[in-house]
Amino acid sequence: MEERPYRSASGAPIALRHRQHSASCRELAVRCPRLQLRSLSAVTSAVWLAAYGLFVLSENSMVLSAAIFITLIGLIIYLHFVKIDQESLLVIGSLGIQVTSSYASGKESTTFIEMGQVKDVVINEAIHMQKVIYYLCILLQDPGDPQGVSEVVPLFQSSKPRLDCLIEVYKSCQEILEQRKTAPQSS
Repeated sequence: MEERPYRSASGAPIALRHRQHSASCRELAVRCPRLQLRSLSAVTSAVWLAAYGLFVLSENSMVLSAAIFITLIGLIIYLHFVKIDQESLLVIGSLGIQVTSSYASGKESTTFIEMGQVKDVVINEAIHMQKVIYYLCILLQDPGDPQGVSEVVPLFQSSKPRLDCLIEVYKSCQEILEQRKTAPQSS
């Protein structure tokens, strides 16, 4: 297992963990930085100070209770539905591609794509806020048209790795896809 540091499109530090289980099975995981206690404390303090200011002006204790309740509910929602700690890609040449997102609360979201549906894995580019950003995506084959693409599935949407990290993941995926393409010809 090899882990290398990279940066996201926004400049935040991320890490790419590369694990090769066999010649046709690789796992690539991008880890995002964990939630910082300092930033969590700053947001909580700001909300509670604003609530205390409103309490002083209105002399209504419900303002403080509402601020505490809203902060706790907001934190739970953020940890369970928004903050992703790790995104992984498990590529098995004979079976398919499994995409997993692990949230800060421990919840995991997994999607599996059969290898017969995969047309290719590509690096695409997009223009966002006067910047060109790159992202990795899976092209799904159109069942009605073997040359067409029915859907584009973007990968690593939360971590948004920079191009150098995406190239490493792309090369690893392409090696397995090439093995799959050459295997029927050699047998």
